[in-house]
Amino acid sequence: MPHTVLLAEDDRAIRNALERALTLEGYRVVAVADGVEALAQAHRNRPDVLVLDVMMPGIDGLQVCRVLRAEGDRTPILMLTALVETADRIAGLDAGADDYVVKPFDVEEVFARLRALLRRTSPVGAGSAAAPAAPVEAPRPLPERFLEAAGLRMDPQARRAWRGTRELELTRTEFELLELLVRNAGIVLDHSTIYDRIWGYDFGPGSKNLAVYVGYLRRKLDEPGAPQLIHTVRGVGYVLRED
Repeated sequence: MPHTVLLAEDDRAIRNALERALTLEGYRVVAVADGVEALAQAHRNRPDVLVLDVMMPGIDGLQVCRVLRAEGDRTPILMLTALVETADRIAGLDAGADDYVVKPFDVEEVFARLRALLRRTSPVGAGSAAAPAAPVEAPRPLPERFLEAAGLRMDPQARRAWRGTRELELTRTEFELLELLVRNAGIVLDHSTIYDRIWGYDFGPGSKNLAVYVGYLRRKLDEPGAPQLIHTVRGVGYVLRED
């Protein structure tokens, strides 16, 4: 069965071109021109993934994202945006988006990001498109169902995380990134390994995707007077440790 993409884009030329490209790629596409119709379609027939333009008249992509997340809908969301400032990207992640593509975009990048989002929501063993992940081993036995490192505790089954007694409100991607770091606490993970494990695709040295997510995760983790947990190893990647 083909995956269903709900595409919301008010620019007719972009909408038609992307709908045609996605259809040729094998997706079933439901294309709408505004946020109101996007919400109506999402409520009527839940898609496998949403592609939302940020700037739409009336209800924009960010508002659609917030409404769906407030309703408990965890369907993966890819945002299309002409806004390139880090603050604008953070606003999309804060609204609950899982990833974004900056206009003008290469349609192959859209395909790659959709494949990565869908792989993360597919049952283990479903399909054969994903390449084997880089071997990154956990440095310690896991205590029952919980992961613990550097004052953090995570429950992967329930997708909940705490720093001390404070529960963290994390998006899907933030949770998966933190889980990877916790499982490999004290180990420096390079950019390529993180991209492969979280997105299933290395977007290259020019991508700011990982840096944006790490920055946003730090904002949720850090506490006044407490040590920083995620450290940057310049030219290499990131490591979780409590100094």
